[in-house]
Amino acid sequence: MTRILPLLGCMALGLIGCKEVNKEPAAEASEPVAETLNTEAPSPDIHPVSHATAVLEWDGTTVYVDPVGGAEALEGFAPADLILITDIHGDHFSAETLQALETGGARIIVPQAVADQMPAGLGQQVDVLANGASLERSGISVTAVPMYNLREEAREFHTKGRGNGYVLEKDGTRLYFSGDTEDIPEMRALKEIDKAFICMNLPYTMTVERAADAVLEFKPKQVYPYHYRGRPDVSDVKQFAELVRQGDPGIEVVQLDWYPGEPY
Repeated sequence: MTRILPLLGCMALGLIGCKEVNKEPAAEASEPVAETLNTEAPSPDIHPVSHATAVLEWDGTTVYVDPVGGAEALEGFAPADLILITDIHGDHFSAETLQALETGGARIIVPQAVADQMPAGLGQQVDVLANGASLERSGISVTAVPMYNLREEAREFHTKGRGNGYVLEKDGTRLYFSGDTEDIPEMRALKEIDKAFICMNLPYTMTVERAADAVLEFKPKQVYPYHYRGRPDVSDVKQFAELVRQGDPGIEVVQLDWYPGEPY
């Protein structure tokens, strides 16, 4: 299954890792924008859906991350083999969406707070993963990483131990999804991450400066800004990319279109 997702404004943002569109001779313009690394082990195709929702196609396994927005948001993708949910908030967990999707063959990995709200009909498919715990499903190792707020005024948004970020590993390739978090010590201590999906929105998570500072400490090979629309403002992902570039040019910033039809 191929899905084409345009990357808008890559050149204007000065970001690297984006594919250009509508550029002659255009042999590459018709290719899907799902980005892959040139490694011996298959690297996942990344499909941004919206905000925190993504689909990974990884060596024959389909992974949904925080599926929300109804079945129409995931239309055209293969049914999930694995579903990861980070937290109880509506931009990460939607019982209605799960009930509308074809999930009969999927395992659903969640923190306990999400399991407590899971529709009864899906209970047999749920694996509860606490911070620091790991399991393997569909050939992918999944480790739950803490996600929480540090600022005093924001601590009640995401309390420590309630939600999960996730590290996924298959054949030596490691992905990190931050979920809703600030630049916590557990994030800064991550090692050997190939692709890091890092949130940045206020007042709920962290500033672009703190996000960039954390990335420069744990040094993923690639970093994908996501979950960057806050209230009322959209985080400046161009500034984030520049801070990372200045701090470590070896870290590639990849900008995907998480808000289709809207400017970055």
